[in-house]
Amino acid sequence: MFSPNLFESPHIFDMTHKTSESELVGKIRDDDYETKSGTETMDAPSGDDQDPNQRPKKKRYHRHTQRQIQDMEAFFKECPHPDDKQRKELSRELGLEPLQVKFWFQNKRTQMKAQHERHENAILKAENEKLRAENNRYKEALINATCPNCGGPAALGEMSFDEQHLRIENARLREEIDRLSGIAAKYVGKPSTSYPHLSSNLHSRSLDLGASNFGTQSGFVGEMYGGGDLLRSVSVPTEADKPMIVELAVAAMEELIRMAQSGEPLWVPGENSTEVLNDDEYLRTFPRGIGPKPLGMRSEASRESAVVIMNHVNLVEILMDVNQWSRVFCGIVSRAMTLEVLSTGVAGYYNGALQVMTAEFQVPTPLVPTRENYFLRYCKQHTDGTWAVVDVSLDNLRPSPLSKCRRRPSGCLIQELPNGYSKVIWVEHAEVDDRAVHNIYRPLVNSDLAFGAKRWVATLDRQCERLASSMASNIPAGDLCVITSPEGRKSMLKLAERMVTSFCTGVGASTAHAWTTLSTTGSDDVRVMTRKSMDDPGRPPGIVLSAATSFWIPVPPKRVFDFLRDENSRSEWDILSNGGLVQEMAHIANGRDPGNCVSLLRVNSANSSQSNMLILQESCSDATGSYVIYAPVDIAAMNVVLSGGDPDYVALLPSGFAILPDGPGLNSEGILEIGSGGSLLTVAFQILVDSVPTAKLSLGSVTTVNSLIKCTVERIKAAVMCDHA
Repeated sequence: MFSPNLFESPHIFDMTHKTSESELVGKIRDDDYETKSGTETMDAPSGDDQDPNQRPKKKRYHRHTQRQIQDMEAFFKECPHPDDKQRKELSRELGLEPLQVKFWFQNKRTQMKAQHERHENAILKAENEKLRAENNRYKEALINATCPNCGGPAALGEMSFDEQHLRIENARLREEIDRLSGIAAKYVGKPSTSYPHLSSNLHSRSLDLGASNFGTQSGFVGEMYGGGDLLRSVSVPTEADKPMIVELAVAAMEELIRMAQSGEPLWVPGENSTEVLNDDEYLRTFPRGIGPKPLGMRSEASRESAVVIMNHVNLVEILMDVNQWSRVFCGIVSRAMTLEVLSTGVAGYYNGALQVMTAEFQVPTPLVPTRENYFLRYCKQHTDGTWAVVDVSLDNLRPSPLSKCRRRPSGCLIQELPNGYSKVIWVEHAEVDDRAVHNIYRPLVNSDLAFGAKRWVATLDRQCERLASSMASNIPAGDLCVITSPEGRKSMLKLAERMVTSFCTGVGASTAHAWTTLSTTGSDDVRVMTRKSMDDPGRPPGIVLSAATSFWIPVPPKRVFDFLRDENSRSEWDILSNGGLVQEMAHIANGRDPGNCVSLLRVNSANSSQSNMLILQESCSDATGSYVIYAPVDIAAMNVVLSGGDPDYVALLPSGFAILPDGPGLNSEGILEIGSGGSLLTVAFQILVDSVPTAKLSLGSVTTVNSLIKCTVERIKAAVMCDHA
């Protein structure tokens, strides 16, 4: 969850730690130890018209001055492990970046360790020769052994002590030889045969992205039922990779700043009141980059800005914490993981923080493949007080034929504004192979509304409003449905947040999901998957059957959203309500839009023999999409939540709808505008079936959920079309 001081004064932290990037890409070297950090890729032209006959430029070497080396050597003798404050003071005295000082000391420690290991290696070699000589003596003794009684050759049984001693010595020899071989491979220059990979048991993890789990930094975020091939194949960067990663981070940061602040001719006006990147101008402006566009991929670039109601300090914290980032953007980020933190920043701040990450980006539908990325994230505070966070792909370190998406420098600039507000300029720039996108979603993806900057900014703005509303204390008590208790509001919002996150991580086409298509009726295919729920207090125990389908409807998204979130029209499509009257018992507003709220609904069944049912529902909408997500809840459990109790033990199986525009449409004035065309609607259900092995899941259960979802789709189409007419 967000920290309680999220909206305190922007000046609660000292933001005076500003650094220069002019020397950050310098090579780290002392008198007899040197690390290369240049790459041929960074010096080569990145345009499609690159001359194949042109000889690549030689790698550049940057060395510290003799004075810098001497001062750091002297400091190293006194303190080989300087802290952030000491590194900062050294960087000021020597005119270096704190990150350069950090890597110099890291490499110096590695050098000293290597020298120590070489010395130990020599000692071990001498000991090894001694052991070999002793081993030979034992062998000769065994061959020439005689019986003490008769003087003849000794029997084997009579030499058991010597034989045992020989075996012990041989075992010691093998261990020493193995140890020497390992040291030689690591420090004497022999090539290593493998890199450290991610743990092979990652696919068995199942982490719920509920608020109760946000404290953990390790493992994939989100519900994980299996591992994606690309994310599983990514390895942690080696020591040799780190200087190149630093250089790439600095170049990406410079490119992001210019991309965010430049106008024409780099950005030119496009349709739908958007800006379009001029590819030719981009290649002229940034000739180095990360290389030419791979074959079969198309470029996708967008820029968006907005003023959001959040302190700039907390925005930076959200972006640099993988768990908070995944939660705030749960509709976009289906899985994410920090592989390694190369730098935590200066003196506890994120200024200069550098991370290596993996993430999977999604659209809430099984019909659009996810985009998997292996990238670095670099955070920097600039001299004017503006913060910038940049991502850029690291595919050139570990080329993979499985990669279908490459992120060029993307991210955001954050400028502090009065009263806890911030101005955000967001840039998204990628190269993708999206040929597997379903036809009905292709206009949405091609218009940059699916993965572009507009969606990131709209989601951030809506989540900031949600947080501000949840922290409001002056709630009027005139409306009987409004929850005024701060504890009750907090618990109910926490439960709703877990419900939304669970829905979003389970409805997309993540490679962690094993979807199975049930029917072949075009875009109305129903896809199902199963998973076991065990020892999870937030989900009923047993086998959960999930089903989802996506389809197009010629009704604007706003009208579809208003129809589905209205409790008065619920009986027209909700089969499980059995035609009963639905009444709102409580609600919490989540922003300026009246449709953004969390509601507690009661279904008064027409059959008096059935107990009344409660439904927790959250509806949210922004310029790029809408959600209506709900789950049946136990009455006793909700009473505990409303009184401020812990919501983590309330079992939920969320279902609901994701409503997206089908691309820019013509409004009443004949101008292209988002939301003026039809809607792309995804319907997803989760039901609990009997506790039987997944492989023996009954055909009746699958048929039931298939019929349920198809009947719901038909009801929605008929009701919405009638309402629209």
